[in-house]
Amino acid sequence: MADLSQQDWEEQLAKDSNAIILDVRTEEEIEEGIIPNSINIDIYKGQEFVEELEKLDKTKNYYVYCRSGNRSGQACAIMKNLGFDTAYNLQGGFMNWEGETA
Repeated sequence: MADLSQQDWEEQLAKDSNAIILDVRTEEEIEEGIIPNSINIDIYKGQEFVEELEKLDKTKNYYVYCRSGNRSGQACAIMKNLGFDTAYNLQGGFMNWEGETA
């Protein structure tokens, strides 16, 4: 589990064949755009968030983001507690994202 700058997050993601991008924002926030190829599980859904995480492959490398980096940091901690091997938090979140969006 690590906090990565946008540059490190993008560079590491580009080289990672075992990567999944996880967006933990709300449906309203997603309307502002997403990082391409990301899946969404809203962290504010509480137990439902945990249940959805449990369905994911824990051996994948997760690149997690939210609006500012706070919720995604919390999501990474939850994922670690659930037994996920690897999760990276995007520092600054989507609001500071300068890469491609969809």
